[in-house]
Amino acid sequence: MTRTGTGCIDRPSPNHGPRPEGARVELLILHYTGMPTADSALTRLCDPEAQVSAHYTVDEDGTVYAHVPEDRRAWHAGLSSWRGRSDVNSRSIGIEIVNPGHEFGYRPFPAVQMAAVADLCLDVMGRHGIAPADVLGHSDIAPARKEDPGELFDWPGLAARGIGLWPDPAAADDSCDSAEDVAALLGRYGYDAAESRALLSFQRHFHPEHLTGEADSETLLRLRALLRMTGR
Repeated sequence: MTRTGTGCIDRPSPNHGPRPEGARVELLILHYTGMPTADSALTRLCDPEAQVSAHYTVDEDGTVYAHVPEDRRAWHAGLSSWRGRSDVNSRSIGIEIVNPGHEFGYRPFPAVQMAAVADLCLDVMGRHGIAPADVLGHSDIAPARKEDPGELFDWPGLAARGIGLWPDPAAADDSCDSAEDVAALLGRYGYDAAESRALLSFQRHFHPEHLTGEADSETLLRLRALLRMTGR
């Protein structure tokens, strides 16, 4: 089991399998646990009947639990896709972050927890050569089903450490400014453009002040900025 940083505890899960031959880890997916307590989440992630898992869980006090070796395929993403490719589990590492989520009293993520998340992400990214743009939320890859890690998650703070991206309006390309272009732009970035909740998921990650699912000018500005930043 891979150990990362201080306070990492082995809590093995039986819920994993082999990665397909030739599969490369290229995505890092961040989730919240969405359960009332850390204990209930850890129990579920390690329950063979639940058939779910992640590679790591980060508790609110910053403790990191290791569940599945990184060379194995954990069962965290479910039905999902990114940049037109499904079976995200086969090409990703999954990190669960303890938070009760929208169903059980969603709340901000403590600073000590976010610091541990950042340290863990940097370790994982370094081992697998994962690009900052390929650190995503569960809602990014499964917008029809998921909201996590949600609008209270500190994506800007992570981006400041080179984990994920945060849009720089100065990088925006103003050649596309019609709301009619939004589905195509979302598809270029990586979202499932056919999914009606893709824009809301984008806002949950990159424009949490405007969770409307409507393509306002600031949403489009941030989306174009990300496209320019990634060359997509």
